[in-house]
Amino acid sequence: MEILVRDIAKELEGLAPIEYAESYDNIGLIVGSYDQKVKKILITLDLTEEVLSESINKKCNLIISFHPIFLQSIKSLTGKNLSERVVISALKNDVSIYVIHTNLDVIWEGSTSYISKFLQLNREKVIFPKKGTIRKLTTYVPVSYADKVRNSLFEAGAGNISNYSRCSYNFDGFGSFMGNENSKPLFGKKGDFHMEKETCINVVFPFHKLNIIKEALFKSHPYEEVSYEIYNIENINPYIGIGIIGYLLEEMNEYDFLLYLKNRMNLLCIRHSPFIGRKIRKIAMITGSGRFGIETAIKENAHVFISSDFKYHDFFKSENKILIVDIGHYESEKFNKNLLKSFLDKKFVHIPIYESEIHTSPVKYFY
Repeated sequence: MEILVRDIAKELEGLAPIEYAESYDNIGLIVGSYDQKVKKILITLDLTEEVLSESINKKCNLIISFHPIFLQSIKSLTGKNLSERVVISALKNDVSIYVIHTNLDVIWEGSTSYISKFLQLNREKVIFPKKGTIRKLTTYVPVSYADKVRNSLFEAGAGNISNYSRCSYNFDGFGSFMGNENSKPLFGKKGDFHMEKETCINVVFPFHKLNIIKEALFKSHPYEEVSYEIYNIENINPYIGIGIIGYLLEEMNEYDFLLYLKNRMNLLCIRHSPFIGRKIRKIAMITGSGRFGIETAIKENAHVFISSDFKYHDFFKSENKILIVDIGHYESEKFNKNLLKSFLDKKFVHIPIYESEIHTSPVKYFY
C-alpha cells in the first residue's frame, strides 16, 4: 500500500489542525510534494544540516520538524545560511519537510500535555485559551428531515461542548418561500407562495471543521437552496490554548519537587527563583518560551510556574508568591519527538519512523 506525504499530513492535521497555529508561524509542507511516496520518516525538534544528513543516511525521505527552519519568506537560494543550505540539500535529495509547531502546542493532547504525563499531573485547564476557535451554525430544516440533518452534523463533529456531545438547541416555526419557474421546490409548487413547518437547529463546532460541517449540511439537507447562518462566537474552548494548570498527585516541598522534576524530565540543570518555603501541588506550565505567563500563573494561585527563556529580571517577578522554574527551551520540548512518533506509529504501522538521534539544542552547559 502506497503512503503519500498527503496521507501523513492529513493525520497530523487531524491531530493538530493548521488553523490553530499562530499567525507568525510557518507550518505544513514547506519543502517537497504532497504526492511523494513516503519510504521512511525522521522526526526532529530542529532541522539542521546534521539532521538532514541523518535522514539521508537512514533513507528517510520525509522529515517532520517541530521548529520551522525559516519563518520569513526566502527570496533566494544561494546557501548563504543554515536554512537555505538545508532547503537546497533537501531538494537535491528528494526529501520532503513538514513542520508542526504552534498548532501542536495548543491542542489538549499536544506538547504540554505530554510533559504533564511525565510529571503525573492531573490537568485542569489551559492557561491561555485560544480565542476564536468556536463557530455556531443555525439552519432551518423541514420537521420530517430534522433528525437526519442533526445527526449528520453531529457525525461531522458539531455539538461537542466540553464533556458533552450531540448538543443542539431546536425549536419549530414556519418558513416561507416562493420558487420561480426554474426552481424545484421539495414542498409546494413553483410560482406559489408556500409556508412549511420547519425546525431551527443550532449547533456549535470547532472552527477548523467549517468545511466538513458545511459539506455534511448540504448533503443531508433536502432543500434545493439551503438556508443557514454561521457565526463567530466569543465562547472559550477550555481544551485549546497555551500552557496548562494541573496538580501533582501529592504535595512536595520545593527542593523535593525540583529534584522530582529534574529526574522525571532528565534535566542537566534547573534555573529557579528563591525558595519561599511553601508546599508544591498546583503547577502552571508552558513549553518553549513562556515568560509572558508569569503574572497569569500568579493570578491562578499556582505554586510553581515551569517554562523557559526567562530573563534575569523575570525571576524578581516571583515576589514570594510563586516558584519560577526555567528548565530550558530544548528540554521543555524534546519529548515532542516521541509524541509524534507514538501518534504516527499507530496510524502507519508499515512505515519505519525514527526519532532523530541528534541533540540539536544550540545551548551547551559547562558544569
